[in-house]
Amino acid sequence: MILQALNGYYHRLRTDCLTDIASEGFQNQPIPFVIIINREGFFLDFQDTRSGEGKKKTARQFIVPKGVKRTSGIASNLLWDSPAYIFARPKPDPAKDPAKLAERAIKQQQCFIEAIREQLSSILYDDGIDAILRFIENGSFKSAFDHPSWTEIEESGSNLSFRLEGDNCLVCERPAVITTLSTGVHNDGSTKQICLITGNNDEPAMLHTAIKGVYGAQSSGSNIISFNLPAFTSYGKKQSFNAPVGKNAEFSYTTALNHLLAKGSRQRLQVGDTSTVFWADKSHDFENVFSELFGDPPKGEPEQDYKQLIAVFRSPETAITPLLDPTTRFFVLGLAPNAARIAIRFWYADTVMAVVNNIWQHFDDLEMVKGPKEWRSITLRSLLRSTALQGKDDNVQPNLAGDTMKAVLAGTPYPQTLLSATLRRCRSEREITYPRASLIKAVLVRETRYYNKMTKEVGMSLDMTNRNIGYRLGRLFATLEKIQEEASPGINATIRDRFYGSASATPVAAFPHLMKLKNHHIGKLENKGRAVNFERIIGEIMDGLNDFSTHLSLADQGRFAVGYYHQRQEFFASSKKDPQHEGAINHE
Repeated sequence: MILQALNGYYHRLRTDCLTDIASEGFQNQPIPFVIIINREGFFLDFQDTRSGEGKKKTARQFIVPKGVKRTSGIASNLLWDSPAYIFARPKPDPAKDPAKLAERAIKQQQCFIEAIREQLSSILYDDGIDAILRFIENGSFKSAFDHPSWTEIEESGSNLSFRLEGDNCLVCERPAVITTLSTGVHNDGSTKQICLITGNNDEPAMLHTAIKGVYGAQSSGSNIISFNLPAFTSYGKKQSFNAPVGKNAEFSYTTALNHLLAKGSRQRLQVGDTSTVFWADKSHDFENVFSELFGDPPKGEPEQDYKQLIAVFRSPETAITPLLDPTTRFFVLGLAPNAARIAIRFWYADTVMAVVNNIWQHFDDLEMVKGPKEWRSITLRSLLRSTALQGKDDNVQPNLAGDTMKAVLAGTPYPQTLLSATLRRCRSEREITYPRASLIKAVLVRETRYYNKMTKEVGMSLDMTNRNIGYRLGRLFATLEKIQEEASPGINATIRDRFYGSASATPVAAFPHLMKLKNHHIGKLENKGRAVNFERIIGEIMDGLNDFSTHLSLADQGRFAVGYYHQRQEFFASSKKDPQHEGAINHE
């Protein structure tokens, strides 16, 4: 299903002509430097195609003949490659013997020439091909080595290609080359088989093109389909002949996926350790919005009202005319590195309508009262960071990002590991932030709704009718902390710093002591009306609560955190209304 959808996306791109997608036998490749030669094969200049500044320079993409798949052997790309293959000058490596590197480079250059003569034998007369062969076989490279750009080219091992003086395209983009390669894509005489992707008869691809751009995977690329050890094969079949995918389909799905993962692609986003790509089976504006719903907004941009953004795509039940066809199929694929291969972290396919409604529900579940400086909407990335050590993306638990993303898209309960990871950070850092409180609330609410549990769940703001033991104890803890803060203004550490972990997990070990401290703190309050109101709040919370639990379940620990957060926000709102605390807190 995944490969079929990618195959369909490639043909959609070719049909729509909205992007410069390579045709079969070719690929998009960044070429930092282009060698300019004349028709006699003499070097003229190096053209630097890069844009940007410093280390952020980006090379221009060109359509070049499809690259070979290299391991440790010598194999040359056609009409483009590294300085070792073109100039017989290897990239310097202090860890290797220079003599052996030079000897290997001579063989690499010879391989480059042989590839041209074998694959383009019918057009060796072409001005561009003839000039390249003259240039390399003459071996007069002094003017190239004296060029100011040469040192950077040699040290970086950058890919190079050729352009003929007076042309505005690379030699490999000349009509004669394109025609020759296009008509001779499948000419190895392999026996045709049924392609597992298309169901058509086609020559099977023994090796599949490497997929590049997956975060954490090998920079040279990895594969989704590969059989690189005898234990993976069967019936004496070699490599990918064990799962025959026709060369047409192999080219289509790998080209489409590399296009989606390319640097600067607007159809990819990073969710934890998962590189996520998305597309529709036909052109749809939702492709341009999807990343904005999950990724961080650009710096300096105002807060995005995500629900308003989603509304234009929703079904007619919202009384808003949906933008374009809501029944268009939409696909989301999550990839992560796994040794020499790429692992499928998650796969989701449904209509735009279903995806939009599930995302709407996700943001609805996250709705939470907040402070004035907090953003109303929370990106998935910020939610995941709130569960990680030091708030870093790299510290997000493996699989957690993919499992959470899949739950958002499918409308299923969030993984329990999300709740435990969030509570762990709350206990470790003794801080219940807006993203953490929203996330805990969303996990609890969705689980209750999905499994039709007949229990009252936490809302987006303080709920005095919620009698859950965890929620009430969280409110009580927030009240006791507030009393301490007002009794000792400017205090460096509160009861939260010392007792939050035990109070939220084993209340009986913390609250008896905290209730004794409360009496001491209330006695220090100068505003007696304030003291009376605090006692009233504690009485309301403790009504019917005869003793403290010995242990709270994971879900009740979550309700403890939300109750604490709700009560703190209520105190903050009350103090904003009445800075002098006169009349105190009104919960009625």
